[in-house]
Amino acid sequence: MKRALPFFALLLVACGGDSADEPEATGAEPDTTSGAEAEPAHPTEPLAAGTQAPDFTLQDQTGAERALSGERGSYVVLYFYPRDATPGCTAEACGFRDAWEGYQERGVTLFGVSVDDVASHAAFAEEHELPFALLADVDHEVSGAYGVLTQSGDAVYSRRVTYVIDDVGLIRHTFEDVDPGVHADEVLERVDALMLLGHPPTEGDSIEDEEPAE
Repeated sequence: MKRALPFFALLLVACGGDSADEPEATGAEPDTTSGAEAEPAHPTEPLAAGTQAPDFTLQDQTGAERALSGERGSYVVLYFYPRDATPGCTAEACGFRDAWEGYQERGVTLFGVSVDDVASHAAFAEEHELPFALLADVDHEVSGAYGVLTQSGDAVYSRRVTYVIDDVGLIRHTFEDVDPGVHADEVLERVDALMLLGHPPTEGDSIEDEEPAE
């Protein structure tokens, strides 16, 4: 296992590249307990489709507060990533930037989330001209609530997971196996399919198995 880069060692790179410089996920939630063993405060796996998306309020790269509930009525793509300015995360962010017009045309809100702070997000967004909000989950609460918080050595960060949340706040699809280079287009295709399906039933069939009506 490679050693995790410390949070202060941010390397600005050009768009593209792979995720070789990112910390390797352990798949386990950081141990914040001491002494007696305690139940984990958050899920240790990403939330499944059909789950109500946990609400949150975080600051974006401008310092403005952004609440998930404030986007009700629109689809939201919420993508978690390990760290600003690493190769894979840069490729993923630039992919969303390049596909931004398609997201705007569909009225989709796009949020990127990592545990980096507002200043780091601001530098990352400026360097790569990112037109969407990067949210600073500095206390790890949102990453924890969505089951994507993990660690490598002393570094705590978010796993690369993307959620598609519909206009009533329901998670409609969870992406766990993310290829940063093509992910933005992949997500947009899924959004189109889900919008065509409309709202899923509240009970019964899985929304993942629905087919568009003839």
